[in-house]
Amino acid sequence: MDQYQLIMKKFVTIVLFMLNITFLFAQKEISGFVIDNAGVAMSGVNVTEKGTSNSVSTDLNGAYKITVKEGAILVFSYFGFSKQEYDTTESILNVVLSEGSGQNLNAVVVTGTRATPRSNTTTTLPIDIVSYEELTSTGQITFDKALQYKIPSFNTAQTPVNDATSLLDPYEIRNMGPSRTLILINGKRKNLSALLYVQTSPGQGETGADISGIPIDAIERVEILRDGASAQYGSDAIAGVLNIILKKRTDEGSVTIKTGVTGEGDGEMLGVSLNNGSAVGNNGFVNYTLDFSKVKLANRPGKIDADGEFADFGGSISGINTSADINAFLTKYPDAKNINGAPETAAAKFLVNGGFNLSDETQMYYNAAYVYKKVNSYANYRTPYWGYGGGITLNDLPYLLNFFGDGTIASYKGHIPTFIGELNDYNATLGYKSIKNGWNTDASITVGGNKQTYAIENSHNRSDIQDANGVNLYRENSPIFFKPGGASFNHVVGNLDISKVLSDKISIGFGSEVRTETFLINEGDKASWDGFGADSFAGNRPENSGKWNRYNLGGYFDLAYDFTKDFSVNGTVRYEDYSDFGAATVWKLSSRYKFYKDKITVRGSISSGFRAPTLHQIYTQKSQYSFVAGQGIQINGLINNISAHARILGIPKLDAEKSTNITVGIGSNPLKDLNFTVDYYNIKVKDRIILGDKVDTQFGSVAWFENSFDTRTSGLDVVMNYGTLTLGAGVIGFNLSGNITLENKRISPVASNNFGATLDALMFTSRPETKWILGANYRIRKFDFSLSNTYFGKTTFKQEGLDSNLRTQFIPKIVTDLGINYAATDKLTVTLNANNVLNVVPEWKFKAENAAGTAILNNPNQVKSQFNLITFNGRYSQMTYQGYHFSQLGTLFSLSLIYKF
Repeated sequence: MDQYQLIMKKFVTIVLFMLNITFLFAQKEISGFVIDNAGVAMSGVNVTEKGTSNSVSTDLNGAYKITVKEGAILVFSYFGFSKQEYDTTESILNVVLSEGSGQNLNAVVVTGTRATPRSNTTTTLPIDIVSYEELTSTGQITFDKALQYKIPSFNTAQTPVNDATSLLDPYEIRNMGPSRTLILINGKRKNLSALLYVQTSPGQGETGADISGIPIDAIERVEILRDGASAQYGSDAIAGVLNIILKKRTDEGSVTIKTGVTGEGDGEMLGVSLNNGSAVGNNGFVNYTLDFSKVKLANRPGKIDADGEFADFGGSISGINTSADINAFLTKYPDAKNINGAPETAAAKFLVNGGFNLSDETQMYYNAAYVYKKVNSYANYRTPYWGYGGGITLNDLPYLLNFFGDGTIASYKGHIPTFIGELNDYNATLGYKSIKNGWNTDASITVGGNKQTYAIENSHNRSDIQDANGVNLYRENSPIFFKPGGASFNHVVGNLDISKVLSDKISIGFGSEVRTETFLINEGDKASWDGFGADSFAGNRPENSGKWNRYNLGGYFDLAYDFTKDFSVNGTVRYEDYSDFGAATVWKLSSRYKFYKDKITVRGSISSGFRAPTLHQIYTQKSQYSFVAGQGIQINGLINNISAHARILGIPKLDAEKSTNITVGIGSNPLKDLNFTVDYYNIKVKDRIILGDKVDTQFGSVAWFENSFDTRTSGLDVVMNYGTLTLGAGVIGFNLSGNITLENKRISPVASNNFGATLDALMFTSRPETKWILGANYRIRKFDFSLSNTYFGKTTFKQEGLDSNLRTQFIPKIVTDLGINYAATDKLTVTLNANNVLNVVPEWKFKAENAAGTAILNNPNQVKSQFNLITFNGRYSQMTYQGYHFSQLGTLFSLSLIYKF
């Protein structure tokens, strides 16, 4: 073989070797479009090369492009649609996704990362996903109550004495209060409400967004991040984030008519809801929801103890001043005509979600909502023998006989002040998205506001203030209808978010936010606040009214790195600067590792966080002024931290809370249809803001907000789902989820002597220690049967005035809900729900703290005295003043007709 032949042979050998290597490592580009059954383009669909971390999402037109190895399998997944797999023999692959029962395990989530969306199996954070179907299966009327029976770490409480709180109940994640859960709509911050909770109930001293006003029919799904997220989203996300994703389908509409009644025959409810969507031209869509509802009063008053009433009021009013007189009244009216239950509520809600493509790479999007609510709730009934303190009797207030009787004591049966609250809440977002050269840009502006106005009727002002001619302005000349004012809050938020997948391992995200907030307290009419003010709900005084605002600027950087397809790390850092209290820098680091053929996942995160004091907490002041001889003007109520009185008392200005969050979890899907996760969390909050107890000062008995102490909350979240198991001619699925509180306590001394046993219980022990939800769903032919059991664990409380040697303990209860869906036709579905079918109601008992407490419990007279003290002589016998975590109304039956078109 000559030299030339030898060289050619080597050359051919090298070429063949290189071609073989190229073949072994050959890659190809796959592209196409993803649409749904109606032919509508689907953006945000997750397209993944199976067995790798190589993934892209479809763009605004449903288009995708991905480079994969030869012979690769592509997996297409999207929330609410069946996951599909395809081989890649062709370079063009168009896919039609069908709605199905695909588990949330594979759903793409957009919450918790500022880089690129991930599936629920690859996210580094604990996220619950609740679909529209799951929300409606609860049979609950409002969104917050539906979450209460789907997410164990989510709690909402109702209070026995409502006033303004009747407009929206306080809620929370992981027992951290409403102020520490951030609410998003389509990823954008929802405005806070104007209401500051001041009732003696969970959430006291805090505020939150009105999520009860969001119509369930407008929701596609809810993503609940159970982890601190201040680095990603800013203030208020210490406990977690609740992201409400709105519907955008255009191929189907529905009308829902829902009616219901309690097992006692009251609380009648009627609701009508319309959801519809349509394409707008060839490049846009709109989906809208109209919702109207009315719920009548449901009353569950307690039976009044006559001995307790005589001890409190006997002898205070001429004409009815003996035990026999009081007994005679209570014989006729055993509940003393008190109204205690769920108030009468009417609501109208509108929400729209839409968008349109400007080009193949750009889109405008928008959403807007408006909610109107009106609520009537009631103060304690003013019986004929009611005392007014200070020796004042009915003889001193004869005009009451004319206001609420025919001028004679015999005709006067008392009266009940009625609170009328009206709420207007709105939010709107307009945004622009583009995808160019792999860069995802999202610029938006969001506005939102909440306005509440109050009225009081069947009340009076008993002050003896006179005009220049010596004529009483009030008392016998008092009006019986008052407008005590109200409050409003609004914000404007600008966001710019940019992200890019740099490679199959690295993605980044960065952006900025600017936000302005305004808080307004409206002055009430003079008669509502002058002197003693309107009985039961005094108005806002001029010196306590005003308008305040602030702004903040923030920016963040997010980096996600997949070391391998099994090992991922995500880091975020954020800086915010507030105009009123200064700057904060927070960070977060999270990671996830999958092993054993992707059947086991371990994940964890550590982060710092902060929560800015709300404008409500900084500026709210509610006070009543009176003149005391020798002591001057006295104040009784709440003073704010910027007042002259606060400076004299040495009360410092409010600063931000700071937090440290640690979460460690494990998840597994050992079987095809079985998956579970267990997550441990530990949240430390430094300088926690509280509304302290009232303290006697040189200015009177006052309370104030302050950064008081540090707290630690830790626990476990458990989620387990077993998918479709064949049972006869149908399929059955099971789910079990739970929240276990391991620790929830104060870990540092209080700043002032204004933190008593009642407030301690409100913050740390008045929520269920454990909460479990066990559900089953059975589908057979045209029927769908659901069963849910919610276990509310023990709570303990120290009511104000309760003997220090005792506490009250609410007994654990299981609430059972049943539901039946019947598909009468392809378009008509009939749903019957029996919520709390076993008629379980809150129940409590006294527990002794020590031997002295045991001695009290062994004395029936002392037990009766303590019972009367914390239930107002039996008026609130079911839950005292603590508030309750499930309805005191007992069984609720509801019937729904759903017509699709």
